[in-house]
Amino acid sequence: MPQPDTVLLVEDEQGLADLYRLWLNDQYDVVVANSGEDALEAMDDSIDVVLLDRRMPGLSGDEVLSTMRNRGYECPVAMVSAVTPEFDIAKISLDAYVRKPIEQEQLRDSVEQLLLIADCPDRQREVFAVAQKMVALEAGTTSEDRNNSPEQAQLQARLSELEAELTKVIEKTGSDTISKDLLSKTDSP
Repeated sequence: MPQPDTVLLVEDEQGLADLYRLWLNDQYDVVVANSGEDALEAMDDSIDVVLLDRRMPGLSGDEVLSTMRNRGYECPVAMVSAVTPEFDIAKISLDAYVRKPIEQEQLRDSVEQLLLIADCPDRQREVFAVAQKMVALEAGTTSEDRNNSPEQAQLQARLSELEAELTKVIEKTGSDTISKDLLSKTDSP
């Protein structure tokens, strides 16, 4: 029997941590950390995905994520936060941004999406992350703010670049090869 995937759940509110663990425990091995410091202590190569609260006492979710990346951990991370996303998320190395309150199905879907992209080539994963950031910003900001935001413009430009790269690969290789290449479980060189 295969080992269940491991989710590091970082949530400083004990009641929410218990609820999220209950929602996920039947499908995943859930490791709970109630602070940023505990999260960094729990982080190791066995963790498949991270659900990370953004605002916590002590180390913030942003600081935890930055430290994780600096230590070489590249597993997919979703910020799960009541904080309305601002344009600063464009520069954070996260894969998804999920707003609280969150329902059980949405939490499970978020974990499934993160697990799917975990094995994707880097470019596909980046497309997903950029698109997720844009969706989060669309939900949390006005169209006027987005139109005047250099960060939004950078996200849109990067998404266009990535789409152009993928289109070139499709044109050069054909659809049979592209399905094998882009949907493979290994990173591209």
